[in-house]
Amino acid sequence: MIIPRQKVPDLNISLLDQEKYILSSQTKGKFNLLVFYRGLHCPLCLDYLTELKYLTYEFFKRKTKIIAISSDNEDRAQQMYNKIGRPDFPIGYNLPLSTASAWGLYISEGRGKTSVGIEEPAKFSEPGVFIIRTDQTLYYANIQTMVFARPSFKGLLQALDFAIEKNYPARGEYVENF
Repeated sequence: MIIPRQKVPDLNISLLDQEKYILSSQTKGKFNLLVFYRGLHCPLCLDYLTELKYLTYEFFKRKTKIIAISSDNEDRAQQMYNKIGRPDFPIGYNLPLSTASAWGLYISEGRGKTSVGIEEPAKFSEPGVFIIRTDQTLYYANIQTMVFARPSFKGLLQALDFAIEKNYPARGEYVENF
């Protein structure tokens, strides 16, 4: 389990049209927004990432870099990138399921074709949204077992405004065996 105010596992992810995304080298700005999505087969992921596309500049204004990541292969990631409409944030692919698990993401098994007629991979990670400080410590996490009811990007922007203005600390850092 990753804990607020503590270092998160490093990420070393392949990107479309680039070499690699290495989280530990993302040291400029205030935050990194990591959006783990299910993959090309997921129509809700397409809607969610399209919403993010239209708010990308608002995150950039708050000195927050964005990456969207899935366990899809390069071809499927490229198809998602094109469906989103070529967003101004990178798309990472080939997320190892062991890395997804280290981040606390839930893993599902494919169940055939989805409502949009695209085959689910044999195994893939469920959604997660993380805001990481540039010192690689966890600020915010939302990990889901299902595709539904994801956090609003507009709500996250409001939260970032508050956090930046008030220098609000990450919460949930207390750990004890109860």
